Amino acid sequence: MKRFSIVLAALAMMMSTAAFAEDGAAIYKTKCAMCHGAAGEGKSAPAIKGKANVVDVVTKGGLAKAPHAKAIAGVTEDQAKAIATFLK
Repeated sequence: MKRFSIVLAALAMMMSTAAFAEDGAAIYKTKCAMCHGAAGEGKSAPAIKGKANVVDVVTKGGLAKAPHAKAIAGVTEDQAKAIATFLK
């Protein structure tokens, strides 16, 4: 019975992780689309669709102009990866 409970708990954890996987499109729309356009095509900020350095720029910053001179507040590395996947 104890082994069954452990297996059941492990399954529940794996399923909850998959159920709450980051949705790159939703994160992009709330954090990025207002400046970079609905699909990363560019708007008041440059186009970022298909760029290779999206994760680094979002998580570490490094560009000369704000707001990307520093990391974007409130965005984790996993969320940044989800955003980059959405933009591909």
